[in-house]
Amino acid sequence: MKYEDIKFDCRHFRTGIPCIPNKKFGVECTNCSSYEKTGKRILIIKLGALGDVIRTTPLLEKFRSEYENPHFTWLTLSPAILPKEEIDIIYKWDATALFVIENSEYDIALNLDKEIEACLLLKKVNAKEKLGYSWENGHIIAASPRAEHKILTGLFDRVSQENTKSYLEESFEICNFTFNKEEYKLNLNHEYSAKWKAKFADKSNGKTVVALNTGCGPRWNTRLWSNEAWIELAIKLTNEGFYPVFVGGELEHEKNERMSQEANVFYPGHFSLEEFIGLVSGVDIVVTQVSMMMHIATGLKKKMVLCNTIFNKHEFELYGRGVIIEPETGCECYFGNTCSREQACMHDITPTQLVAAVHHLESIEIH
Repeated sequence: MKYEDIKFDCRHFRTGIPCIPNKKFGVECTNCSSYEKTGKRILIIKLGALGDVIRTTPLLEKFRSEYENPHFTWLTLSPAILPKEEIDIIYKWDATALFVIENSEYDIALNLDKEIEACLLLKKVNAKEKLGYSWENGHIIAASPRAEHKILTGLFDRVSQENTKSYLEESFEICNFTFNKEEYKLNLNHEYSAKWKAKFADKSNGKTVVALNTGCGPRWNTRLWSNEAWIELAIKLTNEGFYPVFVGGELEHEKNERMSQEANVFYPGHFSLEEFIGLVSGVDIVVTQVSMMMHIATGLKKKMVLCNTIFNKHEFELYGRGVIIEPETGCECYFGNTCSREQACMHDITPTQLVAAVHHLESIEIH
């Protein structure tokens, strides 16, 4: 094996250490059948939040359909959520990752975060084509013309409220693509998935398992529903032949324990993000507010009842597997963390409405 025979352009090449085919089969560049010439090198900057990272993943499929054998690098704050088998290099934001990215070359660099640091990074990246949001003269700019509309919807409520395109339609347009229902990609641990599917099958005795996601994070408190409403919903679902399960994260742990006792329904506890995704894979229907759970359920192709108040419903892509329930009284608190009403409009959504929606989803076949 000679230095000049090294195939530096192979997808399997790893700087300074043996590649996987070499370690597994003992092959070298001159006798290797696994050689894959790397196509366009694509950098995706999508840092957070978790839900937004998940709903950017359909772009992987689209880029792969447009370019032969692309090489993906993704910079994020949440590496655990990304599908490792779909992405060549996943970096978590830190000094080392930034140094490497700023000193690398890309064919396409895409930034879908409007935060200052992400925009500044795209400005500094060495790429033949830049898409999304960049930085100039002390403010955000559109790195590509089709990103202008998404900047407008972020700056002006009226423009945002009048928008009828989903987040995915807009994101694809920024990349000069058309969205054709490309699906989310998730990092699903199949051992956890099998574990929770078996557990729910054992506990539910054949009933439809309905996950009730009781949390939504602290950023938009107007999305929170009352404990009394969750308990009433759980009891109604039980009485109508479903198997409801309270789920949530660490912030919801204590209230989920209390509510599970009052409603006499199962609460499995809170887990790591990886196991939580496995848990959700074991249920049949998800009831949730707009939250990370919405994106996890979408990524797992679950039927979903989505409660929405403060956001533009056109933003959400449910792939024909979900229904959106909004208060019949309307909502004046667009993207608001407090409500102008004495009682937040989320409380105008009733357990009876959600039970009806669950019945509807159970009755339809999803392909």
